[in-house]
Amino acid sequence: MKEPKKVITRRSFTKISAAAIGSMPLMGFSSSLFNGLTKPKDSLSISLFSKHLQFLDYNEMAAAAAEIGFDGLDLTVRPKGHVLPERVADDLPRAVAAMKKYGLNAGMMTTNVWDVSNPEQKKVLETAGGLGFTHYRTGWLTYPEDRTITKSQAIFGQQALELEVLNKDLGLIGCYQNHAGNHVGAPIWDLPPILSATENEYMGCQYDIRHAVVEGGNSWELGLRQIRPFIKSIVIKDFKWGKVNGKWKPINTPLGEGMVDFKRYFVLLKKYKIDVPISLHLEYDLGGAEHGATKIAIDKKEVFKQMKKDLVFLKTTWQEVG
Repeated sequence: MKEPKKVITRRSFTKISAAAIGSMPLMGFSSSLFNGLTKPKDSLSISLFSKHLQFLDYNEMAAAAAEIGFDGLDLTVRPKGHVLPERVADDLPRAVAAMKKYGLNAGMMTTNVWDVSNPEQKKVLETAGGLGFTHYRTGWLTYPEDRTITKSQAIFGQQALELEVLNKDLGLIGCYQNHAGNHVGAPIWDLPPILSATENEYMGCQYDIRHAVVEGGNSWELGLRQIRPFIKSIVIKDFKWGKVNGKWKPINTPLGEGMVDFKRYFVLLKKYKIDVPISLHLEYDLGGAEHGATKIAIDKKEVFKQMKKDLVFLKTTWQEVG
């Protein structure tokens, strides 16, 4: 039997209070990174993937995200990220301080963490837990050719369970992203056997609708039904198929200009009562910002303008569906 969720511990109370107070100057509604807390109907708490602002320092990054209208940042804490793992003890507090200065939630981060025996990865989680983070994306996995997929799933399931034990101690929720290609979780049906090895409390899936549609086509709804009990956070982005140098490939687009049926997707999220943190990604051409460049080839105002456009589309479409 699972232990009851720790809702009113000193640590969780501090995190909830800080997030609520910090967001008041900028948002017309109270936002939260936790499931189950009361929120006004049709409100969303949306974080921007900080990968797209890596051409800015922490203060500029936070100021821009707040000005555009985001509730928080999904901070890159990984190699070539906003915070480098080897500097996490020094730099993560600095990034969080900048975010809180502008009223942003510091609850989500994207990492390369998977191995609990790795001291550097463990330090990333310990530092984040101490600063009030609640959700993080793990590193990706691949299936080795020298063993069966079924055997690999059993191994990955045990590793996920070990990671969940650490997550529970730190008050964190690890989220494995489904990513198109030869990655574990690309065919969404292979994730439940792995995640079922955990208690599904502090470990789950970061559901990415773009990658789900790339791999699932018209059957993405079945995949969503299958993975829904494990969804702990979601990623929003869009794409369409096109030819590049004579070869068909997914081409990333602004929201609403691609193949993702967001109205249907949002109807299902509401139907299934999936209320989790949201990370907005912009993977289409933004002068290098889409790839996490530290120097970009276009005016930063153009990047901010597109971020605002996608954010408005997301909020508007969410409100339009019943």
